[in-house]
Amino acid sequence: MERGIRSETRRQPAYGAATPAEALRQTLRDIDGRGYKAYQALAGAYAFPTFVLAVDHVQGDPFAEPSKVRVIVPRAKTALADAWTDKPWRRIRCEDLVARRMHEALRQAPRRARGTGKSGLVHIDAPGQKVLERTAVQVGEDEIVICLSVGLPADGRRILAREAEFIFFEHIPSAVERAVYALREADIRPAVELADQQAAIRRYLRDHGFVAFVANGAILPRESGVSDKPLTRGAVPFQSPPELEVTIPVPHRPTPIRGMGIRRGITLIVGGGFHGKTTLLEALEQGVYDHVAGDGREFVITDQGAVKIRAEDGRSVANVDISPLIGALPHGKDTHSFSTEDASGSTSQAASLIEMMEAGATAFLIDEDTSATNLLVRDARMQALVAKSGEPITPYIDKARQLFDDHGISTVMVVGGIGDYFDIADCVIQMEAYTPRDVTAQAKRVAEQIPTGRTPEGGRAFGAIRHRVPRPESLDSQRGHKSKVAARGRYVIQYGTSEISLHAVEQLVDDSQTRAIAAALLYLERKGWLKKGMCLRELLDALEAQWDREGLASISLRQGHPGDLARPRRYELAAAINRLRTLRCEQREG
Repeated sequence: MERGIRSETRRQPAYGAATPAEALRQTLRDIDGRGYKAYQALAGAYAFPTFVLAVDHVQGDPFAEPSKVRVIVPRAKTALADAWTDKPWRRIRCEDLVARRMHEALRQAPRRARGTGKSGLVHIDAPGQKVLERTAVQVGEDEIVICLSVGLPADGRRILAREAEFIFFEHIPSAVERAVYALREADIRPAVELADQQAAIRRYLRDHGFVAFVANGAILPRESGVSDKPLTRGAVPFQSPPELEVTIPVPHRPTPIRGMGIRRGITLIVGGGFHGKTTLLEALEQGVYDHVAGDGREFVITDQGAVKIRAEDGRSVANVDISPLIGALPHGKDTHSFSTEDASGSTSQAASLIEMMEAGATAFLIDEDTSATNLLVRDARMQALVAKSGEPITPYIDKARQLFDDHGISTVMVVGGIGDYFDIADCVIQMEAYTPRDVTAQAKRVAEQIPTGRTPEGGRAFGAIRHRVPRPESLDSQRGHKSKVAARGRYVIQYGTSEISLHAVEQLVDDSQTRAIAAALLYLERKGWLKKGMCLRELLDALEAQWDREGLASISLRQGHPGDLARPRRYELAAAINRLRTLRCEQREG
């Protein structure tokens, strides 16, 4: 579905309704030297020569969260023609481009206003290596809206009006001029054409039965464990094995793009330690998002329904039917409606698999190193020692093929020590010094020459999925007499008295996604969506439909300025809901 104009863009004040900018200047001079609370007089909209400035929220003191300001630019006066945003991925790319340019223009300002605390800060929610739909910049039919955070200057708690005047009349206008009005077709075209090419590859994967594509020449390693930028020295450019190479026609270039295609089914990534197995899997994990030009992974494209699954000791689980993977537990504990406050490695990973099936996943990405070994395999010797009657776990090796045949969900798995998986693999890729080889035929010969001797334990079918309906009391943001909802970095959300840990949700890539998840949970609670009796998948469908129709900012309860959100996938949102320790669900079939 092509996304419509965002609702918050339609709410912007008309140009004629804005107060002349000189009124803002006069107000600043009137309150100079007064107590910080006097800054509240700035709230409103002001007409500058080339844009409207809307002051939506004024911070309470110089150490508080910065004030929220919007810059509203008439689109007709810019180079951003309608043709550049006629598809959803094109509009998102143009918004990303403006946000990057605005961030750089603000960062390169010759000076910053002085003062106490956050005084002088002028900040936009800046993109990283991935291109995400954000609320920082919103391109509508008539307007471009840029959301900024501004630290209003003070000396202690006394207003520094001249410094604030510098921000509003020099710093911001200069950045707008350089980021938006100086934007030319030569800046826009490469970004939009790359977006078109990435969209074309995604369509090709979907139409031709592929899970992922890695272009020849891609740079997969990252700069460091804490940097998402590409490794620039010593990185081995990716080169597809001839047997797996596919050619994909893409627009805006005379020749097709070539690289390795991973088909739907069961694919293993094998090889010795430190040869690039996990690097390839991590690139595939991140390939669910588009990357910017020069990232090295801009043509690493993965089905957007691919989800990384790992063990997560200690997480909570709420009424999940994990019986396809784990049968009745000792002491009669039923796994058709399994709940726990402290899951083990195997039960947590089994629950995550089923939860992501509920959410609509199309592929699972699994690394042996971060998995519960007893959920992955039970070898012949262990089968001989511990009878199946005494082992409730049905290992993934006996369910992966059924998962694909019955539910259409593929598996891409890194294995370093479990050769038993050769029996069920459709494709085996060996990484050797960061270079892939297709060793499927060799792996099958090994499987024939060295039988595992194990007995399959999975039955004839994977099993049905029972969808769960979250109960309204699951979401309770009250903490004492106030509502408390806050994202603390990328991996923690405080929701009322409950803390949601997302440290094991590896495809969450931006703090702004976590803020959007927190905002979405509060929206679901405040709007009473859990009272409608929808199952989790229906809730996710409805929320995504709203985002497509009205924009991500439609879930923000902050009036006027929703500028620090980035769109999460439905799977990361589902992961947060499933990790709520207050989650209570009812099951239903189908």
